[in-house]
Amino acid sequence: MIKKTQQIQGGYCVTVSIFKKEKIMQSIYQATVLSTGGRDGRSVSNDEKLNVALSTPKELGGLGGEGTNPEQLFAAGYSACFIGALKFVAQQKKVKLPADLSVNATVGIGHNPQGIGFAISTDLTVFLPGLSTQAANELIEEAHLVCPYSNATRGNINVTTQVTV
Repeated sequence: MIKKTQQIQGGYCVTVSIFKKEKIMQSIYQATVLSTGGRDGRSVSNDEKLNVALSTPKELGGLGGEGTNPEQLFAAGYSACFIGALKFVAQQKKVKLPADLSVNATVGIGHNPQGIGFAISTDLTVFLPGLSTQAANELIEEAHLVCPYSNATRGNINVTTQVTV
């Protein structure tokens, strides 16, 4: 176990315990976002390219304001990242992807079936018009192996994938 202490805004220190796996990944790129106010606050990236108001949906007891929410942000990140993974795999296999390729991600939140807290689930619908079902399924299967979101969620949340060709 590695203990890491880090300085954060406002002068507070947080000690994080990290359980070391066999190999430590070396980051190629890092994104940093500061969130304040929780689900009814604001999130701003350090380069200010992301600057969003957050609102708790009515279904979760909030006012359902104009802002986005963590589930929408996760869905946007996963769907965009999965398209990147599909493009990477297709390039490796020399498969031409349709120009109108898209991925629809639906992220659900509910009570954790293990009994404590909350959990999320994700449904991905991949649109690959013009490809055979077999070719599309092979690309999707391999994309799940290289997609960082798929790797991060594997074994942690339920992820279902559907394909439309």
